[in-house]
Amino acid sequence: MSGPGDPQDAAQPGAGEVTATVIVNASAERVYAAFTAWERQSEWIPFTTVRVVEGDGGEGSLIEAVTAVGPAVLRDQMRVTRLDPPYEVQVVHLGRVLRGPGVLRCTQMEHDRTQVVWHEWFHLPGGVAGRVAWPVMWPGSKVSLTQALKKFGRLVETGVLP
Repeated sequence: MSGPGDPQDAAQPGAGEVTATVIVNASAERVYAAFTAWERQSEWIPFTTVRVVEGDGGEGSLIEAVTAVGPAVLRDQMRVTRLDPPYEVQVVHLGRVLRGPGVLRCTQMEHDRTQVVWHEWFHLPGGVAGRVAWPVMWPGSKVSLTQALKKFGRLVETGVLP
């Protein structure tokens, strides 16, 4: 039976949902390679250091992203649950604050362009208070995710990534 601390529970979509989309002027292979260069995510996710803490970055690996703004620190541990190069990356966030599945999808378009969709379904902490606060927090989450993904796209297009 699964419960709140169980990885199976974390794999179920939560009520907090955020999606960001960007078109990158690069092939799906390049975009996918750049996204799965886990430790380089620190270059495009603000205030965040990313590292592989278990495994080789492939399926089953544990990735840790630590975001620090002043004294506030958020530690996000995620398990890589599926890799389908160059189309899809699936993870499950396993932390106390950030829990739930996430997916990045790359769709090859004409003229060496790729649509990237990053989608997260978070379990909202704090019970009713968390559900009430989500509509206030969501716009900031969406803006942050979109801005990070736009920066990612620019770094891929200019050859900085992967």
